[in-house]
Amino acid sequence: MRTLFLQAPSFDGFDGGAGSRYQARREIKSFWFPTWLAQPAALVEGSKLVDAPPHRQTMADVLPLAKQHDLVVLHTSTPSFASDVKVAEALKAVNPSLKVGMIGAKVAVQAAESLRDAPVIDFVARNEFDFTIKDVADDRSWASIQGLSYRNAEGVVVHNPDRPILEDMDSLPFVSPVYRRDLTYENYFIGYLKHPYVSIYTGRGCKSRCTFCLWPQTVGGHRYRTRSVENVIEEIRYIKANFPGLKEIFFDDDTFTDNLPRAEAIAREMGKLGVTWSCNAKANVPRETLKVLKDGGLRLLLVGYESGNQQILHNIKKGMRIEVAKKFSKDCAELGIAIHGTFILGLPGETKETIEETIRFAIETNPHTLQVSLAAPYPGTHLFDQAAREGWLDTANTEYVDAHGVQIAPLAYPHLSHQEIFDSVETFYRRFYFRAPKIASICGEMIRDRQMLVRRLREGVEFFGFLRERAKASAQGKLTQKAA
Repeated sequence: MRTLFLQAPSFDGFDGGAGSRYQARREIKSFWFPTWLAQPAALVEGSKLVDAPPHRQTMADVLPLAKQHDLVVLHTSTPSFASDVKVAEALKAVNPSLKVGMIGAKVAVQAAESLRDAPVIDFVARNEFDFTIKDVADDRSWASIQGLSYRNAEGVVVHNPDRPILEDMDSLPFVSPVYRRDLTYENYFIGYLKHPYVSIYTGRGCKSRCTFCLWPQTVGGHRYRTRSVENVIEEIRYIKANFPGLKEIFFDDDTFTDNLPRAEAIAREMGKLGVTWSCNAKANVPRETLKVLKDGGLRLLLVGYESGNQQILHNIKKGMRIEVAKKFSKDCAELGIAIHGTFILGLPGETKETIEETIRFAIETNPHTLQVSLAAPYPGTHLFDQAAREGWLDTANTEYVDAHGVQIAPLAYPHLSHQEIFDSVETFYRRFYFRAPKIASICGEMIRDRQMLVRRLREGVEFFGFLRERAKASAQGKLTQKAA
């Protein structure tokens, strides 16, 4: 079948790609590579991948593609589902014979609900969907395809047996040739990564059991299944040869450091290639491993600290101790490894006091940059079930973003309101960034590097715009609260 893989037009600046743990607009416009779409696209001969948001493609750009294809596969998420369904309806209006399927964590765990709520969808591929989509594109009988939920000829929803989890990760083709074929790779940028960059996965799954984390609980699983070192390095060689001007490679595995010997082996090979790289890591990597990674070209670690309160870390099953995270941060600073720290406000056990504790922790550990998110209990996660059971979840706000794609606070507690959690994000950012040492560090970076100067000025404009937009949303929320 002539197959189109589509990340649909959405909110302006909406980042719905694979690397976005929380699909939303960011404080600084950022776009991750659509790896979850590129992977099945690499399996389907003659396919086309369209990633509309970073390429500023509108419905007018996308709709003509409906007549050129027999099958369209959309990546969707809880925040974007309603919008993605409207795109599917528009595509089918142009080509009524078009088959429409969806992939992503949302439909992986809510297959029946998704098909019920969106009659335009012909099928969804559950869980690890790469070869499920290949089977559909190869025009196999849907009744024979594992991992598929679909409407049969009578309109009845059928759920086929699950597809076994993929064990041979080397059997997946490289995604980077699809990037090169179909995407303008310079359109992808992340505030803390060098530009231009490329991101890939070297494995799936995460050993940690964090109650909020979406992908391990819905698609990837908790066993870290990896590509061989040789396979990874072969793709790195391809990327290095085919992406001119490349400044950095990011390994987007949930936790690349889950397998330390393998991480060290990859680092040694990366060092031989002279490639700068970064990855996701847990804040418990021993100093000796950090040194091996740094010597092999590691520049930055993306670290999910989440909270500076030990009890909250216990509550979310983070498996991390504060003192270990502090030592890890100190080791990174001494070795010259930058850290982009991520924090979440509104997790179970949060109070005004724990928010203050987390802000002080962030200032003490002083990551190079940070990101502050609101707790988002996505369906399929332990946090969602817990929040629904305990009455913490505002069921009117389960799309997790507002009408502009900005993240909202769906959780609240008897002692901590939605509004207080929402407002604490801006407080966190201001307290962390508006400090003389941090301002001096950013200014020094800009003085030393003209490209960084231009980039930081642009990001500064976006950041202050983000703060203004949040201030408006906060004021509106307070008015609504007062009226209620």
